[in-house]
Amino acid sequence: MKQIHNIAISVFIKEEDNKEQLEQSFLKLIPLDLNKEKLKPTKTEVTGLSENKIKIIELKLIKEKHTKLFIEHLRTNLDKESINQLLEQKESRLDNDLCFFLRLDKEALLNDKYQLTDDGNCFHIKILIAAFPKKRDAALETVNSLFKQ
Repeated sequence: MKQIHNIAISVFIKEEDNKEQLEQSFLKLIPLDLNKEKLKPTKTEVTGLSENKIKIIELKLIKEKHTKLFIEHLRTNLDKESINQLLEQKESRLDNDLCFFLRLDKEALLNDKYQLTDDGNCFHIKILIAAFPKKRDAALETVNSLFKQ
């Protein structure tokens, strides 16, 4: 049974960031051959509040095989404490639209370490849970099954 409708992954790259390293980290976060799967991240340039340039890289995974691979990759790379933290905080990480949110520390990911953060300097991951019936309790059970070890 389908557990996820889609997964949106994004990162904000500021002028002072190492753009190339962050783009490589973004690509390593997704365990797919993007060319083969015909997936292309979108890149948008925006101007921040203090007139600085910010590059936003985003990718949305829609196919079930892609979302399953991503979740397996994420679960494998998060340590046990992080998985426990996600499960303990699942109520607050799940919104009314059944989107489950988590953030990975940008600096840690540059060193291939998957570390949860509440800081804004991060990779954003938004998982739209497929719950049947479309109720919060069913979505929370799905989150449990996605991240159980």
